[in-house]
Amino acid sequence: MDNTIVSVFSNDTELSKGVRSVLTKKLISRGYTVVNEFSDNSSLIICIGGDGAFLETIHECDFPEIPIVGINTGHLGFFQEVLPENFDKFICDYENNDYTLQRLSTVMCTVTTSKGTVNRHIGLNEITITGRKSYSIHFDISIDGKPIEKFSGDGILVATSAGSTAYNYSLGGSIVDPRLELLQVTPLAPMNTTAYRSFTSSILLPDDLSLGVVPESPENRIYITNDGIETGYSNVKEIEVSASDKHANLIRFNNYDFWNKVKDKFL
Repeated sequence: MDNTIVSVFSNDTELSKGVRSVLTKKLISRGYTVVNEFSDNSSLIICIGGDGAFLETIHECDFPEIPIVGINTGHLGFFQEVLPENFDKFICDYENNDYTLQRLSTVMCTVTTSKGTVNRHIGLNEITITGRKSYSIHFDISIDGKPIEKFSGDGILVATSAGSTAYNYSLGGSIVDPRLELLQVTPLAPMNTTAYRSFTSSILLPDDLSLGVVPESPENRIYITNDGIETGYSNVKEIEVSASDKHANLIRFNNYDFWNKVKDKFL
């Protein structure tokens, strides 16, 4: 790792491109080498944009161990730490090691088809399992191998603690402090009938337990979406959702407080 190499990513908005240009000049003037791609030799990854750009960067870099910091040019900016007008303080604090690393856990989905193929998907925020749009889907759901319920509805979402404030929250799920490593299972439009008895609120699982999902009709189309990346499957035999061993190391400066950010963004 070279402490002078910095990888910079941004989305394609005019604001973000302008911010990237200004930041790049500042970093070069201080002796850094700036690259616009992921490098194993980088000491820092900078992402310019909103939360969507941050998630794209994390996936493009395959959940790197290298510290990453976000500069917010988007709307909510829950992951983003730095405002564009605070460039100089950010660089100074970084050079003085005046920050901490927030270790964010991820969630993994393993899909096994009736043909024997196995595919894995990883999400920093969440993974959703759904059927065709406007069609209900039916699952047999187990926890740690023990049958729990026969689900009917639009699908289920499994969120990390960090992802609890995203899609999960809009579904009525709970906000969870990201220092807690757990999985939150939240139903999407669940139905309760004499045939299906679905949970209507979130359940929280410790990160050493897995969630099993078996489609009632394997021939139906199943869609797995991890952080907005959708993949369709047919002939799904079973799906397992569990904590992943991949993490993201997000830089947080000394004035960061999760619950203050929750208050500022949501209240």
